[in-house]
Amino acid sequence: MKIAFIIGTRPEIIKMSPLIDEVDKRGIDYILIHTGQHYDFEMSQQFFMDLELKEPDYNIGVGSDSHGKQTAVMMEGIEEVLLSEKPDIVLVQGDTNAVLAGALVAAKLHIAVGHVEAGLRSYDKTMPEEINRMVADVCTNLFFVPTEETAINLLFEGISPEDIFITGNTVVDACHRNLKIASKSSHIMSELKLEGDILSLTLHRAENVDDRERLENIVEALLNIQGLTIVFPVHPRTVKTLKKFGMYSQLEKAPHIRMIKPIGYLDFLILESNSKLLVTDSGGIQEEAITLDVPCLTLRYNTERPETVHAGGNILVGSNTEKITSNIARILADDSLYQQMKKAPNPYGDGTASEQMVDAIQDAFNQGKLEIKPPEKIAGGQMKKLLIVDEQVTVAEFEEKNPDCTINIVFDGVNPKFPHSNLSIHGKTIMISQSCAADF
Repeated sequence: MKIAFIIGTRPEIIKMSPLIDEVDKRGIDYILIHTGQHYDFEMSQQFFMDLELKEPDYNIGVGSDSHGKQTAVMMEGIEEVLLSEKPDIVLVQGDTNAVLAGALVAAKLHIAVGHVEAGLRSYDKTMPEEINRMVADVCTNLFFVPTEETAINLLFEGISPEDIFITGNTVVDACHRNLKIASKSSHIMSELKLEGDILSLTLHRAENVDDRERLENIVEALLNIQGLTIVFPVHPRTVKTLKKFGMYSQLEKAPHIRMIKPIGYLDFLILESNSKLLVTDSGGIQEEAITLDVPCLTLRYNTERPETVHAGGNILVGSNTEKITSNIARILADDSLYQQMKKAPNPYGDGTASEQMVDAIQDAFNQGKLEIKPPEKIAGGQMKKLLIVDEQVTVAEFEEKNPDCTINIVFDGVNPKFPHSNLSIHGKTIMISQSCAADF
């Protein structure tokens, strides 16, 4: 078996690192295809050395461009590699243009696709990431989802539960793995010489930094925060707009705000783990925060990581000045609330996501499920039905008694549940797919 990893950005490299480790440990043949979407050396190539990973086998070097041009160049380069290497499965992670390009090319070449972090939905189609993840999931064969909630998103889109694997998120594996590396190499805390409690801030999303009103509201909130030193590694995009709108000097002069140049991932991981609070508009940092037991406030009005909110470790505050400042003040003033957020259960698993994913890939390969072939039998179609179950059976027992049926979703009252094989469905409503014999 041969696996092709397609990676293009810093978060992808981070989250794929424990999966690459696991594949390497098992002696499975693999190649790394780097699209070069993060084209700065510090943001890409340096990572492979920092994270103790091998250099990519292929670097497409797409650089920065419009979404259309960037995706097209990636698709052309990825297609050339896949035709030459002929992997059994292509693994993509997340929601970047590299994911979109890799999933589309592999699907067109009839190569199986495994989507790591499948099923996430913000339901905001103005976000390019939402389009990328939805299109990638249409092309996917093995769906590796972080939580039951994300699995249910896919069930409602018609994906068979047999193809969905609730593994947890590799962010947990990556945090555990990479924090060990960071503790040996990072000196960020001694270099910054910080005193007192720290609030670490990231701010880079276009909907925040390119919108003057939103950015003004966020800046006003930051200027009014008390009792914390704000450490702000400023993204180049954010520097540009802060200066354009005349706000950069306000932050620079504030005595409680330390604006620093962007720092490497390992340094930031150490900074996060030493923070009292995290404030961010990043998706990945919401996951890292709850993994590192640091309360998080998210500068967005929606999130594709709602599990962090439901678990109690994350609060959505948007760009509302009053919400930002009042929530920070409330958390700092109420130790019981702070501890509740700090100890929020991690919805992303126990750090074994990579092992579970490789197990699923090996099983699929051994069973011939990675071979993408056209149908050889005339299909009769499938009927969807809702049934109320009045007998004492599990999902597996029901499907064994009804071999032409697959349980797609279980409803416990009004709440949808993933149809785990050992789940009792007595008294519950189920949605099934029933195969219909072709009659010609």
